[in-house]
Amino acid sequence: MDFLMSIHDALYAKLGMVLYYILFLMVIVAALAQYRLYTKAGQPGYTALIPVTNVIVFLKIVGRPASDAWKFLIPVYGQLYFLPKVWIEVCKSFGKNTMLDYVLVIVLNGLYILNLALDDDTRYMGPLYGQKAPPPARKLTPRPTTNLAGGAATA
Repeated sequence: MDFLMSIHDALYAKLGMVLYYILFLMVIVAALAQYRLYTKAGQPGYTALIPVTNVIVFLKIVGRPASDAWKFLIPVYGQLYFLPKVWIEVCKSFGKNTMLDYVLVIVLNGLYILNLALDDDTRYMGPLYGQKAPPPARKLTPRPTTNLAGGAATA
């Protein structure tokens, strides 16, 4: 605990009250982003501001049962495995399936969720937890055409 207090004291000595203003601004941006994300997913937006209901609706968006909410409380598993896994499922629920999207949602969580919420091209695809992954796209190959003049078919 002394280590955390020394970090706080060092930051406070350099930034002063600006540190708290920055943290407050980050909380406001994250709350508004989550509000907009919930409304985009067809859920009531005000639930993003209610602590326990927030988690339940968050899990409902990705299709997980509400009973999975207790998993967030497990000390290491909840924060280092389960939470990033659910955020990746949020990406998938909104049609973002690239590795870059997964890395961005984990590293820049609040800003990425704000991007998902405000992007008009991003649509909610529905809950995807427990469903099979879609089959990979087929390679399109040209069909052979027939030559009506009596010649051989060309590819």
